[in-house]
Formats: sequence, C-alpha cells, structure tokens
Amino acid sequence: MEMNREKLCTSKADVSSDSAYHCSTCHDDEEWSNTSRGRAKSRSLSASPALGSTKEFRRTRSLHGPCPVTTFGPKACMLQNPKTIMHIQDPASQRLTWNKPPKSVLVIKKIRDASLLQPFKELCVYLTEENNMIVYVEKKVLEDPAIANDDNFGPVKKKFCTFREDYDDISNQIDFIICLGGDGTLLYASSLFQGSVPPVMAFHLGSLGFLTPFNFENFQSQVTQVIEGNAALVLRSRLKVKVVKEHREKMTVQNGIEENGVVSTNMEKEVGKQIMQYQVLNEVVVDRGPSSYLSNVDVFLDGHLITTVQGDGVIVSTPTGSTAYAAAAGASMIHPNVPAIMITPICPHSLSFRPIVVPAGVELKIMLSPDARNTAWVSFDGRKRQEICHGDSISITTSCYPLPSICFQDPVSDWFESLAECLHWNVRKKQNNFAVEEEEF
Repeated sequence: MEMNREKLCTSKADVSSDSAYHCSTCHDDEEWSNTSRGRAKSRSLSASPALGSTKEFRRTRSLHGPCPVTTFGPKACMLQNPKTIMHIQDPASQRLTWNKPPKSVLVIKKIRDASLLQPFKELCVYLTEENNMIVYVEKKVLEDPAIANDDNFGPVKKKFCTFREDYDDISNQIDFIICLGGDGTLLYASSLFQGSVPPVMAFHLGSLGFLTPFNFENFQSQVTQVIEGNAALVLRSRLKVKVVKEHREKMTVQNGIEENGVVSTNMEKEVGKQIMQYQVLNEVVVDRGPSSYLSNVDVFLDGHLITTVQGDGVIVSTPTGSTAYAAAAGASMIHPNVPAIMITPICPHSLSFRPIVVPAGVELKIMLSPDARNTAWVSFDGRKRQEICHGDSISITTSCYPLPSICFQDPVSDWFESLAECLHWNVRKKQNNFAVEEEEF
C-alpha cells in the first residue's frame, strides 16, 4: 500500500514510472486515456459520455478507498511525508510542492457578476505582467461586454489562451487553478478535469464561500506563496460515477400497422447500452423529478441490496458534499480528510430512515425498483441532469483523483472557520453562571 514518494519530485523521466504514482489498491485498474504524462494504468475516468465501453466497474480492494493520486496536474505533487500510515496523512502535514516552477494558470470567474470584473482584471494583470504566467480563461468570460469593450485591458487580453467547455481538453496544460466566485466555481473547476486535478486556489467572492477560504484583498502575496510552493493542501475526495442506460429507439408506426400486420403504437427498441462517466466533488442526487409519486429506488452495496428508498430521493455525497445538500437534508457534517461516503434520504416516507456513512472503498449501485410507479432523475454536482428509467443503473465509488484544494491556514482550521462563519455552527447565547454570594462572617 505504500507508494514510492521519493520519485514524485524527481526529473520528468523518473515521473513516468508507475511505482511513483500507484499503490496495490489502484494498480491494474482502468487505463487512463491521457497517457502523455506517463501514467499507463490507474483508476480513472474517460471524458463523458463514452459509448460502448466493455470494462467493468471495479471496486477498490480497501475499505479505506483507493490510494489517492498525489500528483496534481503536470507539475504539482504532495510533499513527501515520512509519517504516512496506510496512505492516510495527518491533515496538518499535507503540503504542496512543485516538480518544476508553474507556468500556466486557469482563472475561473463567476459568470454574469459585475462585481468580479475588477478583481478578475487585477489578477490577470498580476499573473501575466509580473509573473509572466500563461493565463487560460473560458471563451465566454471574454465575451462579457465590460471586458470586450475595455481598451485598457486589451493588451492583457491578447495574451490569454481560451477554451470552450466540452470542446477543448486543457487537462494537460494547466499547472494550477484560481477561482474567483463562490463554491460553484470550485465545483465547475472539478468538472473540467476527469483525471488528475491541478491545485486549486479559491477566493471568496461569492455568496456562501464554504469552500473558498481566501480573501482577495492581499491576493498578490497569497498567490506568490502558492507559486513558491509554500501552501497547505486538503485532498477533497471525489466520487467516480458510471451511468449505464439502456439505449432505446422509438419506432414510428404508420397507420398503426407494422409490416407483419399487427396493430401497434409507438414502441421502444433496445439497440444497446450507453455508458457515461463523471467525477463528482459534492454529491450525486437521485430524485423523483416532476412526478407526484414517491421515488422508489433500490440501493446496493457491493452487490447486496441494503435498502429501498421511498421518498423524494437519495443523496450520495463525499465528505466535502456533507456540508451542502446533505446537510440541508439532515445529515452529519464530515471533515474532508475522512475517507467515507454518505447516504442521505430526501424526505423519506419512514420515521426510522437515518443518514448513514459507509467506507470509502465500497461500490454503491442505485437502480429503479421493479415496482416503481415512475422514473427517477439524477444530477451530478447539480449538473448533467438526466432521466433514469427501468434497467438503468448508477454505480458510485470513491475516485483516486481527489481535488487538491489549497488552504488558507490548514485543513482543520479552515474547516472549522467555515463552519462558524458560513453555517454559524453551534451559535447560541451563552448560559449565565450562578451569582456567587459573599459569605457572611
């Protein structure tokens, strides 16, 4: 289970060795389609959707979950820690280091927010002119009239590299990521990388900001520390999700009569299976959609039926997602360093259905119950919403590609700070003590 971590910070030729990236938990699993970094075999996802894949969805060999890949993008990795036990590090000892100085940065800006225009411009000027960095931005960000019509910003804008979501693959071009906005920008950054994720630095310029620990006032010094490799990390585990859908094709019948003379209406013809794969940072939500009936879905754990959810739906979340929708549905909040998966029902029609936590290494499968009255709907971090019909399945386990989030202080301090500031955890007026009466002599 122990990885050869000494090879993580060596030359590029040494990085190609499998032993520098894998433990026995992750080895001999699915191949990563992007082999340009020398990782021939690893637990991986290909970009979704993928059709006709014949590989089985394998579970990890450890209940602790897969050993997380500790190389983040082309140049970043985890600083070697000799105190590692069972590949689970002390949260306070997780530090960022660089194999080579970072040269490219992806800046993600919250769309349609005028208050972020000035911070975005200041950050880009600082990165391009003072640090000589290659800045990647999404093409639709530059289509904002306030940016497109700013002549003073034109020379900086010409240096940008642009991309379009779902069209351009930038996974091997980015050294680290800077997010400007709320928690949604971090979720969006996660969705852009279906394999290894570069380190993410998130500035709190949104509404809630539970996952964005940095304030923008002193961004120059904070960004400089990250570039120099002086930063703590929290590895936010992600869920590896595979959706298998029975591909159905509707046949139009003219005059209600088929070639064999049998009267029929429109029918569905099964012509194969469609397979889609996703990396999910917060949660997978299965709900009843627009139907007025209860959802009725079966939940399997390692092939065994553990329960049937009858209610509005079910949430399968990471520890990071435990403070999002799951918390609103009554679940406990789990620190991101805990290797676990949480299963939380949404308004269950049962007085005894409590949220549960299962080991990170198990494989969950969710399917419509055979006697379900209606279909269900599934979404992944609030996106890619789609209908689930009879015969379709959703397989979920912990991914070995976590999201390395850069901390303001350390993983523990940042988490409790967010609980207090964003969710007002355990805020209560303090009880008065008893008045001490003076003893009479």
